Amino acid sequence: MARTYTAVLVKDEDGRYSVSVPALPGCHTWGADIGEALMMARDAIEGYLAVLQEDGDPIPEEGGPVLVDMGEAREALVYRLASEEW
Repeated sequence: MARTYTAVLVKDEDGRYSVSVPALPGCHTWGADIGEALMMARDAIEGYLAVLQEDGDPIPEEGGPVLVDMGEAREALVYRLASEEW
């Protein structure tokens, strides 16, 4: 079944990108640049969902608007990541 999740990237003061996946509480990672941040986001999502499956918990579906806490950041990049494997 194909699943799609929104990943929100916020550039930190040190130039790295913090990533959160709002539909998956606690699913956070980072990358040195946008490409690495997206790669790490995919890995974080896969790991998060694998643990849910192992524990027999339901897999969350993303629906409705995505709310983002940007802290003091002035801008964010938003990506939709999709995979048949999730």
